Amino acid sequence: VQLQASGGGLVQAGGSLRLSCGASGSIFRLYDMGWYRQAPGKQRELVATITSGFRRTYADPVKGRFTISRDNAKKTVSLQMDSLKPEDTAVYYCNAVVNANGVTYWGQGTLVTVSS
Repeated sequence: VQLQASGGGLVQAGGSLRLSCGASGSIFRLYDMGWYRQAPGKQRELVATITSGFRRTYADPVKGRFTISRDNAKKTVSLQMDSLKPEDTAVYYCNAVVNANGVTYWGQGTLVTVSS
């Protein structure tokens, strides 16, 4: 199983970016999918998750600005990021739970840099 993330880049504060992540390999079903981020010198933190039934959760710092979505048929998860702030600068990682035992795979990370 592989997860491939894309869509990072440099954007000015107030701008938008859309991250995408596709899953490939021997996958019967995708359970929860999500996005995490890790800023320099900080621990990886949750950004947003979405269940296979499309129930969404967001970290408080991104509520109202970020939107997570998924396409079960295409095995993708996306993160629309609006009103970006310099403190959103981080490497963003997607992940996916691939079975009922909770086995989780991670993407390689994509860098988002927000300039002030």
